[in-house]
Amino acid sequence: MATHEALYGRKCRTPLCWTKLSEDKLIGPDLVREIEEKVKLIKDSLKATSDRQKSYADLKRKDIEYEVGNKVFLKVPTWKKVLRFGKKDPSHVLLAEAIDIQPDLTYEGEPVKILA
Repeated sequence: MATHEALYGRKCRTPLCWTKLSEDKLIGPDLVREIEEKVKLIKDSLKATSDRQKSYADLKRKDIEYEVGNKVFLKVPTWKKVLRFGKKDPSHVLLAEAIDIQPDLTYEGEPVKILA
């Protein structure tokens, strides 16, 4: 059973069925216009509710200023894919060594590893 049906004892009617039962069914542009009006009404109601909840929350909210040396508790969100036992360096990373560059901007290279 849907939540709406459990609360109100009847099935939830979709926007297509919002006309009163005695009215004729609307078709075409009239149907679209009526649905747009009802969606706008719903959006306005949700906005009013959101504004009301914000005003209630703002009454309890207060500005707090901190100074150096104050101790506070911090809530740190958990990170996904965190390595808990230390980070391993990839095996293909090589340490950089100093290169002797000649005055003509050339250098003598040596192989580091031979891959078979």
